Amino acid sequence: MSVDVKVADGVAWVTLDAPPLNLVSVAMTEALEAAFDRLAADPTVRCLVLTGAGEKAFCAGSDVKEFPAYMAPHKSITGKLWAENAMYSKLADFPWPTIAMVRGIAFGGGLELAVCCDLLYAADTARFALPEVRLGVFPGSGGTVRVTARIGPARAKRMMFFGDPIDAATAQDWGLCDVVAPGEDLHEVVARDAARLGEGPQSLRLMKTAVAMASDHPPADAITRMLPLIDEAFNSADCAEGTAAFIEKRPPRFGRD
Repeated sequence: MSVDVKVADGVAWVTLDAPPLNLVSVAMTEALEAAFDRLAADPTVRCLVLTGAGEKAFCAGSDVKEFPAYMAPHKSITGKLWAENAMYSKLADFPWPTIAMVRGIAFGGGLELAVCCDLLYAADTARFALPEVRLGVFPGSGGTVRVTARIGPARAKRMMFFGDPIDAATAQDWGLCDVVAPGEDLHEVVARDAARLGEGPQSLRLMKTAVAMASDHPPADAITRMLPLIDEAFNSADCAEGTAAFIEKRPPRFGRD
């Protein structure tokens, strides 16, 4: 299998398991889509961590050896990009918080995949690039939208126009990644934060939806649409537990209502 999935204590660990480069092939796309569908329906999951097997790459992008099959009008869309973008969108729209854990390189489609996650944690030796210009194309799986949303159009254009990699420190400075840790500590840092999310309340799902509304609607409309979500949170068993725990000065024990 090109994708390995493990679920424990509310956290789904999804590993691109095709080292050394963990390329986004047709088979990888199909396996990831199936995994995201299955995990989104799993009532025990409250956080998803996406990573790559090995130390060389989180994901080095598309399998370029598959490109010749798509070099005819509309073939890139029907043969590759519709399915690929649908899979990427399922990760971006995953109902619970998601974390990309990046070791090595996240290039091209690999970076596009990482920025579908809510949070991006990277080893201090990680590198990021959108090098598609060197192949005569450009990012076709959401990078023009999602990378631009994170770092702004000027920096996104620099990454796409030149295709040069940036290091983890630069990526963090630009807002591309959220946390940078020494490589030997990265898994522990991600596991700690993922565990907190895995024990979190139903409001994690609701707040993720509310934040998405801020991008999709004018401010006043987004606030109006948010109100039923916060009402749902107030009427949940998790809110009752959280409130009781606060009053009783103890940690909350959120359920799975």
